[in-house]
Amino acid sequence: MSNGSVTTVGVVGLGTMGAGIAEVFARHGFAVVAVEWDDVALERGRTTIAGSTQRAMDRGKLSETDRDDLLGRIEFGIDRQALAKADLVIEAIPEQLELKRELFAELDHITPEHTILASNTSSLSVTEISVATGRPDRVVGMHFFNPAPVQGFVEIVRTVVSSPEVVEAVEDVARRLGKEPVVVGDRAGFIANALLFGYLNHAVAMYDSRYATREDIDTAMRLGCGYPMGPLALLDLIGLDTAYEILDTMYKQGRDRLHAPHPLLKQMVTAGLRGRKTGRGFYTYAEPNSPKVVDDAETVSTGRSYGPPRTVGTVGVVGSGTMACGIAEVFIKGGFATTIVARSPEKAESARSSIAKSMEKAVQRGKLDGADRDAAAALLTPSSSLEDLAEVDIVVEAIAENIDVKVALFENLDEICRPGAILATTTSSLPVVEMAVATSRPADVVGLHFFNPAAVMQLVEVVRTVSTSDEVMATAVDVAERIGKQAVMCGDRAGFIVNALLFPYLNDAVRMLEANYSGTDEIDLAMKRGCGLPMGPFELLDVVGLDVSLTIQQVLYREFREPGFAPAPRLEHLVTAGYLGRKTGRGFRTYA
Repeated sequence: MSNGSVTTVGVVGLGTMGAGIAEVFARHGFAVVAVEWDDVALERGRTTIAGSTQRAMDRGKLSETDRDDLLGRIEFGIDRQALAKADLVIEAIPEQLELKRELFAELDHITPEHTILASNTSSLSVTEISVATGRPDRVVGMHFFNPAPVQGFVEIVRTVVSSPEVVEAVEDVARRLGKEPVVVGDRAGFIANALLFGYLNHAVAMYDSRYATREDIDTAMRLGCGYPMGPLALLDLIGLDTAYEILDTMYKQGRDRLHAPHPLLKQMVTAGLRGRKTGRGFYTYAEPNSPKVVDDAETVSTGRSYGPPRTVGTVGVVGSGTMACGIAEVFIKGGFATTIVARSPEKAESARSSIAKSMEKAVQRGKLDGADRDAAAALLTPSSSLEDLAEVDIVVEAIAENIDVKVALFENLDEICRPGAILATTTSSLPVVEMAVATSRPADVVGLHFFNPAAVMQLVEVVRTVSTSDEVMATAVDVAERIGKQAVMCGDRAGFIVNALLFPYLNDAVRMLEANYSGTDEIDLAMKRGCGLPMGPFELLDVVGLDVSLTIQQVLYREFREPGFAPAPRLEHLVTAGYLGRKTGRGFRTYA
């Protein structure tokens, strides 16, 4: 089949995905034969497409004429014999292998020899589906992402017998739809789901352990990583039953423990708590299929009080690097008199200059008023002596991620700072309690994990050790809110919320690359375009620094003893070779 010869497309199954697929083909000029099991399902699919196109028209993305033409290109019916006219048939029926095999066997008899048969499966073996036909060489996977009219990415799954001509033709079809295709082998989960669902499964385990609330887990990943949705809200959108089936399928094929569905998922599915479509999942919704979350017994009040906070008016920041300067800038812009302590007068002055430059850039971009900049600058005192922190109300350290160095600093701060002063660390992975026990005031020690760049990122993880008092937690949350940050609470465990969920996913991406399943560009594209993430895993690793990433992954592995958390050898080898990412000009990619 030559490129461009696909003109008529059949779509079997008009649920959310099938309706979206039919719409996107019709929108791009293909004649579409849309088939359902019965009249009720057919009408539901027709209504879904009509509603979607009406919303597009209301938003000015589709004219009335174009909407009418689009709908006119779709032939709705329940007679599968109508698919005989299709050059390409895509199934979007439930994720049940036997159901799909039965359908493909039927399509094999209905459609002419030249017709390509494609499955929109997100996790099942395309090979097992293809052998139900007499033309396995003309069967591929064509995995669209939800919502299909919007998401600009398609995974094209070739089996070991898929014809190169067929794969090329389907790639061409995807491009004609305005999608970016990536061709992958027939492996459970393909690229996007194999990486995404391990992360989602880990989030379920974190929630089930009561390590953090559902709201804090979701907020942390949205604000800390820039994800469009938190993992638990995303599971509700996908459907917990669908998520369970995808994870179970991937686990059965790959036997990776990270894909073994968490027991809570099966319990919730069994109880009928399947997400938005049933009105209850991890959250409760106004009604089935509604996106509106309503309060329930688990809802955490915004006041979430540990009692009255201490009065904080003065702040100390220890360090002169990027994080320390960003944290000091946030505090002075929040109205706190702040002393930043560096190792030498020169470094202290350099920190002051760096902060002044950052605020000047904000003024030039219209994000900060000149008068506010001057008022903030007047609140900053650079110093090279820890003794100047004797009377501050809270000290935040932002020095090197070395536990011995941090412990020594906390011993000094304990001796220098007044009784009642709070000592906080912005460590991203080290045990806060080890710093706490180095002092005579462990109840006054807390984690305040800012994210880089601190002046921009909204999130702060407030980390409570087994010794941290309620009053100190209340104060830490209050201070975070007063500087315009969103505080999330968690316990003193490696990685806290964000890094504990993020870095195993990044490590999984490296393992996928090691297995030669796909390349860095394809994997990054899949996660950006297929899952809506702001950066692909290899882009992010190079930005964070491969040495930093390896250290965090090693800490997670030592803490949780999870085999799947063991750092990928490719990551270790790159660090050994000195390829640390953008800062050295070479990591997973080479930079100019």
